[in-house]
Amino acid sequence: MPTILIADDEKNIRATLARSLRLEGYATLEAADGAEALERLETGAVDLLLLDLQMPVLDGLGLLEQLAERRIGVPTVVLTAHGTIDRAVRAVRLGAFDFIEKPPATERILLAVENALRVGRLEEENRRLAEVAGLGSQLLGVSPAMRTLARTISRVAPTGAAVLIHGENGTGKELVARAIHAASPRRARPLVIVNCAAIPETLFESELFGHARGAFTGATEARRGKFQQADGGTLFLDEIGEVPLPLQPKLLRALESGETERVGGRGPERFDARVVAATNRDLEAEIRAGRFREDLYYRLLVVPIRVPPLVERSEDVALLARHFLEQACRQNRIRPKRLTDEAIAALGRHAWPGNVRELRNAMGRVAILVPGDTVHEQHLEFLHEGARARPAGDAATTSRIDPARAPGPAAPTGAFDLAAEVGHFERDLVLGVLERTRWRMSRAAEQLGLERSHLYKKLKALGIERPPED
Repeated sequence: MPTILIADDEKNIRATLARSLRLEGYATLEAADGAEALERLETGAVDLLLLDLQMPVLDGLGLLEQLAERRIGVPTVVLTAHGTIDRAVRAVRLGAFDFIEKPPATERILLAVENALRVGRLEEENRRLAEVAGLGSQLLGVSPAMRTLARTISRVAPTGAAVLIHGENGTGKELVARAIHAASPRRARPLVIVNCAAIPETLFESELFGHARGAFTGATEARRGKFQQADGGTLFLDEIGEVPLPLQPKLLRALESGETERVGGRGPERFDARVVAATNRDLEAEIRAGRFREDLYYRLLVVPIRVPPLVERSEDVALLARHFLEQACRQNRIRPKRLTDEAIAALGRHAWPGNVRELRNAMGRVAILVPGDTVHEQHLEFLHEGARARPAGDAATTSRIDPARAPGPAAPTGAFDLAAEVGHFERDLVLGVLERTRWRMSRAAEQLGLERSHLYKKLKALGIERPPED
């Protein structure tokens, strides 16, 4: 049931409007001036505002300016007296949805309310879908490193050159790829994202290039591959270092020729897709180790882009923290919260080994768990729980785990479920290896002494899911 706030200094008008709206199934709140209305709106529990322009303390235009400044988005229908239409037009320019002359006719009010609520729901749904898709998190930052990154994107986006994005986990490599696509001539065509680390080795060829009906057991119908799906647009190959070595020649051939062939297909198919790849690996080291083809590397490395870790852009921490906190409060319909200067300073001192993703998740936790409207330094103590120093080298160089030397769980006292205890320990052990290898599936499988395909089965059996990329 939508809640409508009626802000008007005339008590009789508030009562009449409230009665009419309640008869239509709406919940109502009332405010006698702009300051009282602002206080109610800050709770985040209002779906629509009916606003009189002539009010004491803070008038309607002043309230709209405050809402814009505080970034409180609520559909607004303005009530205006005869002769103040120019002020109503100013209100619309400040974001009001519609305006109605006093005395308002009930039918006109109800129609305006219905239309404003419908548009508000559509805008909220669009915003939610954009954030789910990753579009709600912009490449925010004022640091020199981010200004350099923005300049590089602006130069490379209008071209058709292949791009190789390198950066640590959580730095926002996918956002860079999205920004390149959005600023390119291909922006009206699809951006197809492929997480190479999430595809079982046996399905790689079918996923990338497609398959014909009956090409293998279970192929009950023909399927287009990712290259074909991205035709005319951009193909983003995330975690390119995870592409199995036997498949790399076919990938190189596709990039060189502009043609792919489906598994079980009868001939090549042309495609026109710009390829953007990303990795958190040192691919030159992978080449020396024989795990990545040098010719494929240089085919991808037309324009290299490095995404800086958060530790190199400390000037952006406060901006990002406020942005993510506001976003989390809005998504969870929580009253907006404010970070104190001491809290901002504490965030600036943290090393952020998980980069922007860690900061975003921290602000989501703060939005939900911190009571009140103000976030103090003590509310951020969880950042130091189990904090680990940033590794000096590549964590993936750790040798394979020796089960005999791996730390085990403390033996439970009394009766217990042995299978459950073993399962818990196995899950913790696998998760530890995945985090240490930064979810590089080939390396994790090697350290665990498993085939890569077996590792995927193990993750499914243990209920382990890869965290989303930024």
